[in-house]
Amino acid sequence: MQETWVQPPGSRRSPGGGNATHSSLPGRRIPRIKDPDLKEIVFVIQSQSNSFHAKKAEQLKQSILKQSAALTQEMPTVLLLHQLAQQEGAWTILPLLPHFSVMYSRNSSWIFFCEEETRIQIVQLLETLRRYDPSKEWFLGKALHDEESTIIHHYAFSENPTVFKYPDLAAGWALSIPLVNKLTKRLKSESLKSDFTIDLKHEIALYIWDGGNGLPLTPVPEFCTDVVGSACATSLQSSLPLCGNPVKKEDIFVAVKTCKKFHGDRIPIVKQTWAGQAGHLEYYSDYADSSIPTVDLGIPNTDRGHCGKTFAILERFLNHSHDKIPWLVIVDDDTLISISRLRHLLSCYDAREPVFLGERYGYGLGTGGYSYVTGGGGMVFSREAIRRLLASKCRCYSNDAPDDMVLGMCFSGLGIPVTHSPLFHQARPVDYPKDFLSHQVPVSFHKHWNIDPVKVYFTWLAPGEEDRAREQSRRGLREEL
Repeated sequence: MQETWVQPPGSRRSPGGGNATHSSLPGRRIPRIKDPDLKEIVFVIQSQSNSFHAKKAEQLKQSILKQSAALTQEMPTVLLLHQLAQQEGAWTILPLLPHFSVMYSRNSSWIFFCEEETRIQIVQLLETLRRYDPSKEWFLGKALHDEESTIIHHYAFSENPTVFKYPDLAAGWALSIPLVNKLTKRLKSESLKSDFTIDLKHEIALYIWDGGNGLPLTPVPEFCTDVVGSACATSLQSSLPLCGNPVKKEDIFVAVKTCKKFHGDRIPIVKQTWAGQAGHLEYYSDYADSSIPTVDLGIPNTDRGHCGKTFAILERFLNHSHDKIPWLVIVDDDTLISISRLRHLLSCYDAREPVFLGERYGYGLGTGGYSYVTGGGGMVFSREAIRRLLASKCRCYSNDAPDDMVLGMCFSGLGIPVTHSPLFHQARPVDYPKDFLSHQVPVSFHKHWNIDPVKVYFTWLAPGEEDRAREQSRRGLREEL
């Protein structure tokens, strides 16, 4: 592309942390192109293989192509992440950069990533990207930052958590090809260090920043998660999907993992908050207490993982009772969850498929590894997923093995992918940026530490006027459609 870019006004932080000011000579015309050059953008939709998600991603792809066709140019490349590679860790993006470098560095300028819920205005996106010189290294996105140091980011930047910016993936984010090529060289010379993938957006930004030797995120105001004006190149639809009638509460069985030492302080909070929304609920413990009541599964309590207890719950659900209930949800006794929102969410999934749903983490994905649903935010299983799991020989290597990781390893071996939903949360609301939560309708949070869990539930998760208004607007939307 020749003479097509206009530098953003003001200055930007250089990779070394200083400022590099850009200005034009007096009287010099800043060159622009008449028509946007679509073929130089590779769109990557961060899609998933589950049928609901694959369909959503395909709809976004068709929207991009339809808008592009109206501009009467060569069409852009639009890729669906789940179709790109069979490797378990493709969703972590970094392992795919060498592929992008080989395939697209010759004829492309940008790799633009987005989620299946992202809505893109192609003309505005091209206008936005045109401000940045594609021959330079750029990492563009809507900037998030931590308000306080948080466990999900390993308490990074604890002295000043607001200083480090990372992208809200739902608003879309972009890498220039020179940066893709630079990162590819680094990936080839040194393997990815971290064993765990916990918060992808933060970890990608950390890798690109490279301890101050790399590039910080450049905030782009046109990458939006709400429509604040016609200048937005991207925006976001409501995060609670619309897929017809909510699943009946009788079609969801809720299993709460607990133990005797927490009967007195955690179980009353479950009962005071969300338990009344559940159609079927049992408390599984190491001690039978008829006043709650709890069920003793005959598995001793363990201080670390609870694999033995979790597999006993799965076995009981599949083989000993509840034979017609299509969904099982396993939560901790300090999980806060909205069953009404979960019922809406599950309307988008087919329980006849093997579904394993929740907040996705990864272990060892740079070297094979597997993805798993982190247990604290809640693990959702279709009956078919449990049937296939228990029909296999994959089991706990010890009662105190981490149940969520063992389940991830087992399902990976069976070829059943984790289905990720960002609406489940392993931590407390205070552990996430306000801007990130502002465009969510959360399903769960986890941990009572240093918070009032009842207040958190009624602030973030309780059914209220907002939910009723949302349901009425959905009905109106259905009628319009």
